[in-house]
Amino acid sequence: MGTPGLGVQGTGYPAAGEWGFSLGWRYQESDRHFVGDEYQEERDELGNQVINHVNLADLTIRYQATKRVELSLGLPIFMATRSQSLRQQGVELERYQTAARGVGDVFFTTHRWMFDPDTHPGGNLQLGVGVKIPTGQNNATDTFRVLSGGVVTNQIRTVDQSIQPGDGGFGILVDASTFKAVAGGKLSIYGSGAYLSTPGEKSNVQTYRTAPGEEVMSIADQFLARGGVAFPIPKVANLMFSGGVRVEGVPVRDIIGGDTGFRRPGVAVSVDPAITMIVKGKNAVTLSVPVAIYRNRFQSVPDKARGAHGDAAFADYLILGSYSRRF
Repeated sequence: MGTPGLGVQGTGYPAAGEWGFSLGWRYQESDRHFVGDEYQEERDELGNQVINHVNLADLTIRYQATKRVELSLGLPIFMATRSQSLRQQGVELERYQTAARGVGDVFFTTHRWMFDPDTHPGGNLQLGVGVKIPTGQNNATDTFRVLSGGVVTNQIRTVDQSIQPGDGGFGILVDASTFKAVAGGKLSIYGSGAYLSTPGEKSNVQTYRTAPGEEVMSIADQFLARGGVAFPIPKVANLMFSGGVRVEGVPVRDIIGGDTGFRRPGVAVSVDPAITMIVKGKNAVTLSVPVAIYRNRFQSVPDKARGAHGDAAFADYLILGSYSRRF
């Protein structure tokens, strides 16, 4: 999700009939284990932490149907690996890697500026609604190293939920973004939020976990919120800086549908600096590096049922880049 207002302030509102596209990239290394908001430092010391490397490319095509209504299609490409330790009585036998890649879940979305762009050049509110189509594979498999009876063997299993390209369920997306120019247009305040509701409860894809209630994967809701300020960098043409807070995660319970099955609910809060460069009016390049300041792995529904509290691996930072063009 981009910084609301940056493109508008730098290049003007898109005209009716105008097309645009953007290519985004997200990279993260998740290896910091948390139970609740407590960092499990001993996992690093023992060397038994799980390490996820995730690359997500996101191609979005937009069409400005009217000066206030935009239609968009989002196509993600997912590439991820997961390194895990095979251990016996606390001693590492080996570390091995599983992987998954492919097209993710496609989004169709429509957005509308709530105020006339002609009379509100310095501030507006945009609301959106869309659907998520389960085009991404949610049962990708790879070879696991499994210890049984003192013997290590290869077994084909579904990879961990955290590196599956899709979740297997339809979704309803609602979002909002706003910006307001202040200080004579020298500063913009922005905010945005998005919530993905997934009515489906479980995908029935095996997790190979043995805890009660965690045998198959859950189809979980997701949320994202951002807010902060943006301003031109002095004495540098067409370059803007923004800084604020980013909050994203997975809730324990869904708004619609059930909450059983395996999921890792939690939240990550990050400081969110970004630089945006406007090139020849209709091109924009953005680089953002959100740095985590708070992480919390919540108790899932199966956790609570058996009086447990699972963990999750979080990233210390994200690298987010994007290029967009209007034509």
